[in-house]
Amino acid sequence: MNFKGLFLLSFATLAGACSNLKEQKSTDYTQFVDPLIGTDFTGNTYPGAQVPFGMVQLSPDNGLPGWDRIAGYFYPDSTIAGFSHTHLSGTGAGDLYDISFLPVTLPYQKADEPLGIHSKFSHKNEKAFAGYYQVMLEDYHINVELTATERCGIQKYTFPKAESAILLNLHKAMNWDKTQDSHVEVVDSITIKGYRFSNGWARNQKVYFYTQLSRPFKSIETDTIPILTDGKQTGTGYIVQLNYDTQEGDQVLVRTAISGVSMEGAERNLKAEASHNDFNQYLAEAKDMWNTELGKIEVTSKDAKDNTVFYTALYHSMLAPTIYNDVNGDYYGPDQKIHHADGWTNYSTFSLWDTYRAAHPLFTITQPERVNSMVQSFIAFFEQNGRLPVWNFYGSETDMMIGYHAVPVIVDAYLKGIGNFDAEKALNACVQTANIDHYRGIGVYKEKGYIPYDLHDEYNAENWSLSKTLEYAFDDYCIAKMAEKMGKKELAETFFQRSQNYRNLYNPATSFMQPRDSKGDFIKDFNPDDYTPHITESNAWQYLWSVQHDINGLTELLGGKQRLEEKLDSMFTYNPSADDELPIFSTGMIGQYAHGNEPSHHVAYLYNFTDSPWKAQKYVSEIMHELYNETPAGLCGNEDCGQTSAWYVFSALGFYPVNPVAGVYEIGTPMFPHTVLHLPNGKTFTISAPQASKENCYVKSVKLNGKELEGTTISHFDILNGGSLSFEMSNKPSI
Repeated sequence: MNFKGLFLLSFATLAGACSNLKEQKSTDYTQFVDPLIGTDFTGNTYPGAQVPFGMVQLSPDNGLPGWDRIAGYFYPDSTIAGFSHTHLSGTGAGDLYDISFLPVTLPYQKADEPLGIHSKFSHKNEKAFAGYYQVMLEDYHINVELTATERCGIQKYTFPKAESAILLNLHKAMNWDKTQDSHVEVVDSITIKGYRFSNGWARNQKVYFYTQLSRPFKSIETDTIPILTDGKQTGTGYIVQLNYDTQEGDQVLVRTAISGVSMEGAERNLKAEASHNDFNQYLAEAKDMWNTELGKIEVTSKDAKDNTVFYTALYHSMLAPTIYNDVNGDYYGPDQKIHHADGWTNYSTFSLWDTYRAAHPLFTITQPERVNSMVQSFIAFFEQNGRLPVWNFYGSETDMMIGYHAVPVIVDAYLKGIGNFDAEKALNACVQTANIDHYRGIGVYKEKGYIPYDLHDEYNAENWSLSKTLEYAFDDYCIAKMAEKMGKKELAETFFQRSQNYRNLYNPATSFMQPRDSKGDFIKDFNPDDYTPHITESNAWQYLWSVQHDINGLTELLGGKQRLEEKLDSMFTYNPSADDELPIFSTGMIGQYAHGNEPSHHVAYLYNFTDSPWKAQKYVSEIMHELYNETPAGLCGNEDCGQTSAWYVFSALGFYPVNPVAGVYEIGTPMFPHTVLHLPNGKTFTISAPQASKENCYVKSVKLNGKELEGTTISHFDILNGGSLSFEMSNKPSI
């Protein structure tokens, strides 16, 4: 063997890899991210500073409640009433807004509640990119800049010559959030600590903080507001005013760490992550973290707007789930006890009904280490709460939405060989959760094979009977696949049978999934256009397709491939009437298809199961180009903790996980002429489509590593093995 030649080859390979890494790192991807996208219309995103998956989301709050302001900020507004450290990205439920600061000059502007103390601002004096937010508070001529570490918020205030103050309001609450108690201690002239406890969507939420300032305050004033329950004081709301005499250009840096465990935990977090007063250093570190993550997918576009839309989508996909433990591994659990993550990171903020579809499959490509920790987090949550999470954050189960969709996330990781979690424990958690008979109709679902729409009890109060049946059936399929791979044949067979329960709601007379009563009769006066209590945030058109695990079985029920295509054609061309009052979640409409809500997200790709896959390419392209843009109203529906953006990321690459646990991706239509995936294993996967454009959205041929692709899918392992996917594009369908 020629060792010299081998050494030279290895050195050349290493040198090439280092060169590629250097070139990749030299690109500032944060400049392509516009966090203001989604802050208008129904996106419900926030524009503030955060690092990837960070526990802190430091962002401005307009100060008024309302569905449009669920993320604290609504682009059409003109006021800012504080900069708080916790926010939810693109949800339909308003909570958090913890530990809110506001710099002012005296006397400050104060309106009637709920706005209270505030300032006007203009978008002309506002700037944001990944890891950074800046705004001028016009009423006080104070410039505010924000950045963050994983557990700390960093604020820099530049003051005018004035009597100035920094307000900390632990009493203020918005939307579903209600302050239960708070506390402040003065440690010294630059340090305060305390906590805010609240109830809202997250029950018994505890946020402790530790704040240090770069400059001693001249004096401190404290006001308290009693919190009353049934006429008796049960807590105290603290408002603190730190006073300063400032000269023009004086700056104060405010560093705040948060913890779900204790004030001491917050102090440890601050010392570990934010011990100095160099704002630019924190910002540089935040940008480095974002560039590392954003640079994992390198796209080449002729249009700067497309770059902005793509990288902002990729950014949004990494705002949640969020890290939820202190630097020493301690975290607050759903049993309201303190636990310790040893060798893994505890995560929270799981919008699983949304994110199991595309966001979590995307993480299996870009974030396998985090996926392992997320599964570990699920197992720990099960052990502390008795069931897997449905929609949890800050140590609380909200039970928002339906299904047991931690299951597909666990199963997808297991089938893809990700992580070192205990598979036996994980499968047991899945099975136990799927067999809690008293929970939301699971018992009757197992007994009858569906949930009757006339079943009403404390565990099925919201109804949604049809949707629950279909979502449970998918989750059961996932359990069956994991059990099958683990050699548990009897268990697998049980859950494979349960996964076919979707068939029990198909009515051949209407060719729709239709609610049934306890006697087995289909509901009368059925209209698939209607939005009813039996279907979750959708109508029967949109939920017909929620059989991602068995599209062939659904095709059989519908009457074959031609009938499947006809039904899809009707879905995309049957427009609501002009006088129809659509619910707030039915946005991004193409016929009855609603891209603004998750049940529709995979539907366009179902044309791949017909003889006309070109129609998938047509509609996917239309959705990408028409329903995503670079403006504040650039999202057509709730962002939902990354799912809406993850759909775009996958689709722009040219494929999508219709069945999130199948380990394969359905081919669509690529957005960019050239894309490179820099994989965690050091390999690269290149996607080329030189003729790709809005007009050239149709695929003439696809080659995987130089060979003509058979069928309409590529596997997860095709990507991880590295190589190339080459598209030949056209402006005409390949019929």
